[in-house]
Amino acid sequence: MSQSIAVIKGDGIGPEIMDATLRVLDALDCGFTYDIVDAGLGALEAHGTLVPRSSLEAIEKHGLALKGPLTTPIGKGFSSINVQLRRHFDLYANVRPAVSFPGTRSRYDNIDMITVRENTEGAYMSDGQEMVDDGNTGISQIKVTRKGSERIVRYAFELARQNGRRKVTALHKANIIKTASGLFLDVAREVASDYPDIEFEEMIVDNACMQLVMDPYQFDVVVTTNLFGDITSDLCAGLVGGLGLAPGANIGENAAIFEAVHGSAPDIAGKKIANPCALLLAAAQMLDHLGMNDKGTAIREGIRDVLEKRRDMVTPDMGGSGTTDTFAEALVEYATARA
Repeated sequence: MSQSIAVIKGDGIGPEIMDATLRVLDALDCGFTYDIVDAGLGALEAHGTLVPRSSLEAIEKHGLALKGPLTTPIGKGFSSINVQLRRHFDLYANVRPAVSFPGTRSRYDNIDMITVRENTEGAYMSDGQEMVDDGNTGISQIKVTRKGSERIVRYAFELARQNGRRKVTALHKANIIKTASGLFLDVAREVASDYPDIEFEEMIVDNACMQLVMDPYQFDVVVTTNLFGDITSDLCAGLVGGLGLAPGANIGENAAIFEAVHGSAPDIAGKKIANPCALLLAAAQMLDHLGMNDKGTAIREGIRDVLEKRRDMVTPDMGGSGTTDTFAEALVEYATARA
């Protein structure tokens, strides 16, 4: 049965890594058809808006999108494209695994953890932001709701249970931000009581950042609010070699968008040296989401195999002498041999 997905190739290196990723998906015989839609700088030039209505309608129609990195122009009048997409489709769960791969420039081995970040409220809401006092004072609200907290914490526990994870750690700043962060912590404690089979831990976010650097192995699934999740998930990416290995899933009730979380890297666009791993790993998350776990596993195992055995095919940022295309070629060969 064919599955249609919306594909946003993205800006900068986006089209290069997306083409590489689609080659691998096709080699795995996933049965996908691709609806290529616009967003980002290309959409702004062609349609006068960063996210055309037709693109939103395509994502809504398919309920699924694979997205390359997008550039939001710097300056007033442009809101984050990613935040806009998450709020429009109520993609409340941002799921970012951090997993060690061989041959990477990282300080740790055998890291395997997941950050589950609330994606639609908290410090990133545009509501309540204003400049006052003749532009000398900026005001921004942090809004956390019981509903938002309950569903993200429950998502984290369900994810842990489904994947045989042992512990969920809630990160907070309730000692200082007693209302917004305090509400999140209270709800996390309530939800945790429904999962006696999974260990629950709570940790102040600044201490958690220190602990992640000193002993990341104590963490398994981390759940937290929007801003803290943004910061700590990037920290976790640093534990395994950087954002080039950092995929992200944005999950809602009726839609899901899977993405490489790094930027569009315009300085290397067109040079065919961009590392496609983050988007490939996001595609693996998408396959898991669709129940095609064996194919998602094939991508992850293929990346591991290429990094170990095909260094000449690996991109320079990973210590290889290859290109975006040769990395994809090596994975296609792996998928073909595995079939």
